[in-house]
Amino acid sequence: MLPTVKAIRYVAPLREGGSLPGIMEADDDGTYVVKYRGAGQGPKALVAELLAGEIGRALGLPVPDAALIDVAADFGRLEIDYEIGHLLRTSEGLNYALDYLPGSITYDPLVPPAPDGVFAADVVWFDAFTTNPDRTPRNANMLEWHGRIWLIDHGAALYFHHDWADVMARAKDPFGRVAQHVLLPFADDVRAADPRAQERLSGSVFEAILADVPDTWLEEGYRDEAPDDIRDHYLEYLVTRLEGSAAFVEEAARG
Repeated sequence: MLPTVKAIRYVAPLREGGSLPGIMEADDDGTYVVKYRGAGQGPKALVAELLAGEIGRALGLPVPDAALIDVAADFGRLEIDYEIGHLLRTSEGLNYALDYLPGSITYDPLVPPAPDGVFAADVVWFDAFTTNPDRTPRNANMLEWHGRIWLIDHGAALYFHHDWADVMARAKDPFGRVAQHVLLPFADDVRAADPRAQERLSGSVFEAILADVPDTWLEEGYRDEAPDDIRDHYLEYLVTRLEGSAAFVEEAARG
């Protein structure tokens, strides 16, 4: 289960992204990069962040430690920046937080050394599985820290949930955008990544991850169904996509 911490101090905004995430300190003495439910993308972006991030962790990939962070109703009352204050006031309750990696730098594929081929293949498989369009040379969404590449920013993944029509058909999408993946030129055979992933993922793994998604995130912008029913739809999608992995694996291999 993801830990839940309480926000105690707003440190600084991160203005590189459109959602204006912020660095916050919490009552566990940790410092986090926080994605807010009140941001323009809404709570579905947080659902994607949580699900994709924990799937990546289940695959053994380097994703910063995550938590749910509770932001109090009056947290932004003294913030002089209107945009930040409004964001904090509309994000009362649980938000998504990742461990802050101080001193990390943005990954640049042109700077050696090249990433390990097996690692690159596993990341390509992961992003194809989660339909993540945001791991391109233009916007790698990876950090280098302490000699490792870390995967961040999964809010655009699992984009099927923005339109629930034909969900099961879309679970079999070969994901043509994988050809633009920043790590594809460095990857070993992506077909070999499939059995490694299949060993680590299953319906029970997905169920455990979905249990961490707060009900409040599933009560906004979805169909008029109970949160557990919505979790069931996600589960069916993920299981179907895992069973049909050959479609996106072959697409990546062609890429």
